Amino acid sequence: MVHENLVQVHERIRKACENAGRSPDEVTLIAVGKTKPAELLMEAYDAGERAFGENKVQEILDKECRMPSDVRWHMIGHLQRNKVRQVIDKVELIHSVDSVRLSETIEAEAAKKDLMVPILIEVNIGGEESKYGVSPDEVLSMIREISKMPHIRIRGLMTIAPFTEVPEENRGLFSEMRKLRDRIRESGIPNVEMDILSMGMTNDYETAIEEGSTMVRIGTGIFGSREYAKSIEGGEKV
Repeated sequence: MVHENLVQVHERIRKACENAGRSPDEVTLIAVGKTKPAELLMEAYDAGERAFGENKVQEILDKECRMPSDVRWHMIGHLQRNKVRQVIDKVELIHSVDSVRLSETIEAEAAKKDLMVPILIEVNIGGEESKYGVSPDEVLSMIREISKMPHIRIRGLMTIAPFTEVPEENRGLFSEMRKLRDRIRESGIPNVEMDILSMGMTNDYETAIEEGSTMVRIGTGIFGSREYAKSIEGGEKV
């Protein structure tokens, strides 16, 4: 099942890129394995996937030791400050930085281990109270402050668009994210790259790609439904 689902997902990514006049090489697929066992993730690994995303630190810790060493782990869910030290040396990218305080903790723990930690700033583009993330109006000032931290590299932005059965409804929000990314890039802030735009999940990733996404986070479309209700493939306040 997983292999067949991946073939379909990659084909849909290819078509979305074709529609947007982009190369599929510009889009990284993050296979989101939250609540799924390592054995199921291994099916995706055996099919060629290497980038895996998890919502919780504990799931990364549990699966990291059971998966091959060339897996690239992505922390895509809300990261609590007291869990930072457990995960910063195990992930390739933290997608969900939503405050200066969290960044300060990442900086302090990274300094202890002499690491450079790549992060994305999570933007609550839909203004939903149930979602984490900074408002679009606050992003630039927050980035200016975080950019001064020597052990953090800001690579771009991430968002979780409102869930909808009609992906077209999120096109405008994805477009806003791309424009926000471009404005920040044009600001030329030191230590800020803005080469990553992480947006799009199982229900809307094709629309996100057409609007400029460079990373899509897909769980259900690869591994099937979650083991629990009312979840999303990024991070939601509970």
